[in-house]
Amino acid sequence: MAPRMVANFRRSLSFPNHPNHSNKPKKNFHVRSASLPCRSHPLISHIKDDLNGLKSWACKPENRTCAWLFDGLNQLKIVHESLDDLLQLPQTRESLNGHSDLVEKLLDDFLHFVDVYGIFQTLILTFKEEHLAAQVAVRRKDETKIASYAKALRKMAKEMDKLTCNVQCIGKYIVPQQTVPVPDFDAELAEVMKDIIQVTQLVSTALFNGLAVSMAFPKPSCSWIGLGMKTKKMKENEGIMEFVEMGLENLFRKNKGGEEVKIVSKKMHELEDCICGIESRGEKVFRSLINARVSLLNVFTQ
Repeated sequence: MAPRMVANFRRSLSFPNHPNHSNKPKKNFHVRSASLPCRSHPLISHIKDDLNGLKSWACKPENRTCAWLFDGLNQLKIVHESLDDLLQLPQTRESLNGHSDLVEKLLDDFLHFVDVYGIFQTLILTFKEEHLAAQVAVRRKDETKIASYAKALRKMAKEMDKLTCNVQCIGKYIVPQQTVPVPDFDAELAEVMKDIIQVTQLVSTALFNGLAVSMAFPKPSCSWIGLGMKTKKMKENEGIMEFVEMGLENLFRKNKGGEEVKIVSKKMHELEDCICGIESRGEKVFRSLINARVSLLNVFTQ
């Protein structure tokens, strides 16, 4: 992938969450002595904190709301932006130059992530357009167009399932056991890279699978009894709360009164805000993935 494709996405090198507003004059010495054997960089610690935060985020399945999803996507974007900053450091480039196998695997993993999120952006845009058309159909009680909306959602649910499977196949790289001593920074960097791939998988799976489950609501002719009811309940637990509470199958309920139509329309409008939020944050993750891969490619080619 050519670096010029993302020229407009570049950012200045920064350290997240630790701005320096002090007016004190700069000192002519560093707090850490250059003679210490550890070559770790403070940015590594920031990334590790963010990674731990995302791992904790993923352990809260009971809070599968849009706000929860937004938080995960925002945190993931920050992690990849911090990675991009880390890859600009001469210390990092020097370390990675001695591990071409790791860089090649990371380039391949990031390419797959970029491809997956590119497809996702197309799907979520289609979802938004279909949802807007469905809102009009609900107000007009147009059962034909509502049925068309249901068909489109079930089709997108299958595509989201494919994205979930694809993203779960990424990141099979295992940090090799070293037979000779390596600098602390090199080992730390390799471990951080592996964790970044892992949390990207966690957040992406929650996003794609959550939407897949939420979109695949049953046909109105289905009878949810026995095992079917249990299956539905298990699936709902993996869905996004706002979609599940909406009860998309309720769109098919015929002879809806005026008040019921107003309630459904209001919920669909609230759902539209959720879809737009997912689209916006997904695009930011997509761009941060592109930037990080371009920086990795620069390391590999220089």
